[in-house]
Amino acid sequence: MKMAPASKGDKKAATDAAAWMFNVVTSVGVILVNKALMATYGFSFATTLTGLHFATTTFMTVVLRWLGYIQASHLPFPELLKFVLFANFSIVGMNVSLMWNSVGFYQIAKLSMIPVSCLLEVVFDKIRYSRDTKLSIAVVLLGVAVCTVTDVSVNAKGFIAAFIAVWSTALQQYYVHFLQRKYSLSSFNLLGHTAPAQAATLLLLGPFVDYWLTNRRIDAFDFSIASLVFIVLSCTIAVGTNLSQFICIGRFTAVSFQVLEHMKTILVLILGFLFFGKEGLNLHVVLGMVIAVVGMVWYGSASSKPGGKERRSHTLLPISGQQKHGSSSESSEFDDKV
Repeated sequence: MKMAPASKGDKKAATDAAAWMFNVVTSVGVILVNKALMATYGFSFATTLTGLHFATTTFMTVVLRWLGYIQASHLPFPELLKFVLFANFSIVGMNVSLMWNSVGFYQIAKLSMIPVSCLLEVVFDKIRYSRDTKLSIAVVLLGVAVCTVTDVSVNAKGFIAAFIAVWSTALQQYYVHFLQRKYSLSSFNLLGHTAPAQAATLLLLGPFVDYWLTNRRIDAFDFSIASLVFIVLSCTIAVGTNLSQFICIGRFTAVSFQVLEHMKTILVLILGFLFFGKEGLNLHVVLGMVIAVVGMVWYGSASSKPGGKERRSHTLLPISGQQKHGSSSESSEFDDKV
C-alpha cells in the first residue's frame, strides 16, 4: 500500500517530463524550420504562417474528432472570444515589438512575462511564492538576460507594442490553464475550440498585417517546391507545438511554463550557433546559460517544496453545468497518453 503514492508520483513526474520534452522538441524544431524558411527562402510572412499553423491544427482536431478521440465539449462563446483576442494580440504584438524595438529591448520584454504571469497567479489564483522560489526566478531571468540582451533602445510606440505583447501573451497562457480547469477540457478539446477561430482570424488578417510589417505582399511571393516543403514541415511541427503548449500549461501553470520556455531559449541559442551562427559561443553567453540552467533547477526544487508555491485560498472554480464529475480526470488521463 505504501508503494502506491510513490508509484503515482513517479508516473506524474515521467509524464510531466515527457510533456515538457514534447514541447521543447517541437518548439525548437519549428523555430529552426521557420528561421531557415525566412532566411533562406525569404518567406517573411510570420502572421500568415501562424494562421496556416492553426489551420493545420484545426484539420488535426477534425480528424481526431472523426476518429472518436475528441469528445463533445462546451466552451461558451464569450470565453472563446476573449481567448482568441488575447492570443492574436500576443502573436501580432510580438511581431510588431520585434520590428519597432531593438533586439535587446525585445528580449527584456520577453523576460518580463514571468513577473507578469506571477502577478496574474497572485491576483486571480491567490498563489503564494516562497523566498527561494522568487530568488530562483530572479536567477533564471538574470541568466537569460546575460545570454540574450545586447543593445537596448526603446521608443514610445515600441514600448506600447511590447507592453501589449507581454500582457496579452501572459493572459493567453493564464487563460489556457484557467479554461482547462474551469470546463475540464483536455488539450485536444481546447484546441478543437480555439484553433479554428485563430486560423480564421489570422488567415483573414495575416496578409494585411504582414504587408504592414514587411511592405511585401504574400500573393507576390515566388513560391518554389523547396519553400513549400518547408512551409508544410513548419505547419506539421507546429501542430505538436500548439498541442504541447496547452498540455504543459495545463500541467505546470503559466509561470512554470515561462521558466521552461527560457530553457528553449538556451537550446535555440546553442542550435542557432551550430547551424546558422557566424560566430561561436562567447564567454558571457556561456556564463548566462550556466546561470539560467542553475536558476531553472533551483526553481524546480524550490517550487515543489511545501510552501514553495501554494494557493492561499482553496475555493474551487465554478464548474460548468454540462461537465461530469469524472471529466477532469478523464481529460488528464487523455493528455497523459499524448
